[in-house]
Amino acid sequence: MNWNLWIRQSHRWLSIIFTATVIANFVAMALGKPPAWVVYSPLLPLFLLLFTGLYMFVLPYAARSRSG
Repeated sequence: MNWNLWIRQSHRWLSIIFTATVIANFVAMALGKPPAWVVYSPLLPLFLLLFTGLYMFVLPYAARSRSG
């Protein structure tokens, strides 16, 4: 599998995981005071989304500079 395709696929799955953790966070807040691990659980997928998103953002510019 190509490296770029792997990054895109992981970005898609990370977005699903991030959305699920945010929904779980809202549900936990509706039920009362949530534990700290529930509140901070969206941060890891969010940071990973940031890095994969920035990588995909830079790809066209890097390809343009490599082509000459």
